[in-house]
Amino acid sequence: MKNVKVIIWGLGAMGSGMAEMLLKKKGVDIVGVAGRGSKVGKSMYDFLSVERGDRPDVIIGSPEDVITEKAADVVLCCTDSFTKTAFDRLKFVLEKKINVISSAEEMAYPQAQSPELAEKLDEIAKANGVSILGTGINPGLIMDLLVVIMTGCCEEVEHIVSRRVNSLSPFGPAVMEEQGIGITKEEFIDGVRTGKLSGHVGFHESIQMIADAIGWKVDKVTQSMDPIMTDVDRKSPYGFAKAGNVAGCAMKGFGYVDGELKIEMDHPQQIEPEQVGVKTGDYVIIKGTPNINMVNSPEVPGGIGTIAMCVNMIPHIINARPGLHTMLTLPVPRAIMGDLREMISEEAKIVK
Repeated sequence: MKNVKVIIWGLGAMGSGMAEMLLKKKGVDIVGVAGRGSKVGKSMYDFLSVERGDRPDVIIGSPEDVITEKAADVVLCCTDSFTKTAFDRLKFVLEKKINVISSAEEMAYPQAQSPELAEKLDEIAKANGVSILGTGINPGLIMDLLVVIMTGCCEEVEHIVSRRVNSLSPFGPAVMEEQGIGITKEEFIDGVRTGKLSGHVGFHESIQMIADAIGWKVDKVTQSMDPIMTDVDRKSPYGFAKAGNVAGCAMKGFGYVDGELKIEMDHPQQIEPEQVGVKTGDYVIIKGTPNINMVNSPEVPGGIGTIAMCVNMIPHIINARPGLHTMLTLPVPRAIMGDLREMISEEAKIVK
């Protein structure tokens, strides 16, 4: 049985983490890395904490050179946050007849804000006999799929609060910029006003995923965004906030059903929260029959969580019927502790 072949597009903080995780697994080979700029032409191992050893080298190339027709079983695309900006890249991969897993937050449920693009991706995937999924720790698992799972033991659901208090420290420069890390309060307020700061991307997607899963019809989604200021200097691997500047972003999302607030998202996140005594955690609070109050503290770390979600969904997207998928349409995620090849269905081996 041949090893599962994986290409990684984007070798930043998340992409390099996925590469390092894959190198620990059995039954899978990284057969290519697509990058840009100064990384092109260099060894993948120059950017990893893993020694190459006797493994074949993997030289980073342009997407056009690396991602050719059926060159891999799946591409892990770690380049964007938004469906609109990711679309052309995802289309490119699908048309090469390769399955795709995207870490773009909006791709976790693109139907929420980009239904036309979601429909196009579904059509392109089906036309090429492959599948596509967007996932990560959030959206993808903690603030949506986990909530949906916990409603499974409810006879009735009246109101949902999904809360995630987390650290931004593991994330890369793009996230630091989106969250406004290191800028002044005035710059933050102006960034929110102009749309320069995106903060957390995914409330619309998580709210719509939950609502669709349990049969609620959402008629409005709103959100708020406030700065988390620091009174001490804070430094993470990819961000720095001096005392008096922004160290994080406190965001809330609200989903209304028939004019009534039914789903609340509460998501304060910052770099180095422990430095100022903030305890992280994940919470699912459901008012219903019965009531649910699930607490996991400290949080599931965002960096490794996103990396693991994308890697662990590889067998499921290979096994899936062609088309666009979400975490609602695939088997529940689980760790890969054995040979990855044994998780690939016989049908997928033949059809794909």
